[in-house]
Amino acid sequence: MKIIIIKPNESEQRLDKFLKKYMNRAPGSFLYKMLRKKNITLNGRRAGGNEKLHTGDEVRLFLSDETIEKFTGDDEPVAGAKGRNTTLDIIYEDSQVLFVNKPAGMLSQKAEKTDISLVEHIISYLLDSGQLTREELRTFRPSVCNRLDRNTSGLVAAGKTLAGLQMFGSLFRDRNLRKYYLCIVKGKVDKPSHIKGYLIKNEQTNEVRIVTSGEAEKAAPIETEYIPLAYSREHSLLRVHLITGRTHQIRAHLAYVSHPLCGDHKYGDRDVNERYRKKYGVTSQMLHSYELVLPVLEGEFAALSERTFRAPVPALFQKVIKETAWEHGTQEALEVLHWKI
Repeated sequence: MKIIIIKPNESEQRLDKFLKKYMNRAPGSFLYKMLRKKNITLNGRRAGGNEKLHTGDEVRLFLSDETIEKFTGDDEPVAGAKGRNTTLDIIYEDSQVLFVNKPAGMLSQKAEKTDISLVEHIISYLLDSGQLTREELRTFRPSVCNRLDRNTSGLVAAGKTLAGLQMFGSLFRDRNLRKYYLCIVKGKVDKPSHIKGYLIKNEQTNEVRIVTSGEAEKAAPIETEYIPLAYSREHSLLRVHLITGRTHQIRAHLAYVSHPLCGDHKYGDRDVNERYRKKYGVTSQMLHSYELVLPVLEGEFAALSERTFRAPVPALFQKVIKETAWEHGTQEALEVLHWKI
């Protein structure tokens, strides 16, 4: 027999969902049968599975250790993450949340079952630092609150607790925080701009296209705002305010207005990409999520109220900026970004 006391990260969910996480290899039919036979009880009473759990509730499993072990599986991708010895570039951490500077080339979340993404590396870090146990991982999985493309670097917020995950998930979903990116694009951009449009995603190819208002019935509205920090006749360094947050929005929207990102092989210019590859070794889009500005927060998140967090620019991005001949704006870039070039 095993007694489980419900913790805050496990509360406010149905009992049957909790059981399916705790014994993730058990068929649903087995779990409901055990509930009917009172081999699984809630607070000493028969339960149907649809009851909502609260912190401090007691779930009893009148099952053998062998049965519980049989229906409990480990998360193999987390073990794989531990073997890679990846050191997270942590920008900020408290008991609820974690802000990480994700490197280009790493998935934010896994797309396939065997993928090892930033989520797995975060879980590995929390396990290694004693902030999370394997037992807790059975029923609550820390995760990221926002996603970046694999080859986009920069700030990703993660929830270490259910409260942190819910709070920052809602901030991103409801657009209650401001997100700023840096990118290097083709062509001269010498004036700020606020552009709007509509985006349609092809789920099969994972590509998007920007359409006019006449085709907008099945499209999502998008807004992108940017200012030039430096520019020349051939290329520009932009500070982009991502107002909406759609798939590939910055990449597709800037390409639509004839300023594709340098190094972007999906939406970019082939000749520009080849030139940047040969000169600097650039193999993916020059896009970095560098700043998050938080709104007023209260209660247990008051310490983060109205704070700003920045992720250092990757070495290759910094190298391109240093070695590029800008005609205008270098001093402004220094003042805005506090770089030492």
